[in-house]
Amino acid sequence: MVMATDIKITAGDIQIQAHLNDSPTARAIIEALPITASANRWGQEIYFTIPVKMDLESDAREVVEPDALGYWPTGSAFCMFWGPTPASQENEIRAASAVNIIGKMTGILAELDSIKSGTEVRIDIT
Repeated sequence: MVMATDIKITAGDIQIQAHLNDSPTARAIIEALPITASANRWGQEIYFTIPVKMDLESDAREVVEPDALGYWPTGSAFCMFWGPTPASQENEIRAASAVNIIGKMTGILAELDSIKSGTEVRIDIT
């Protein structure tokens, strides 16, 4: 049975609900929670380094859905995608390089547009 874990991502006044899937990377992240980090913006992606070291999984990919949570092994980073990045072509959402898909966000993702680089981000289990 696949178990998803509900999490809350808080950045400044913005709070996003999300679900982590049952992948090995998501399980490693759940073990590391709570995590607090400093946000980086890259187009409509927020990413930040977390204390988790994982390799690419077999289903890792560069093009993701507009509510995807990913883990970028290259930078040991938790990634939140909701729109085009500088690497995107046409209407796709493209990571800098392949990411492990670890879950998805729910709610009004356009609120993420107001989060600037340097904002403190916290991930907690709900």
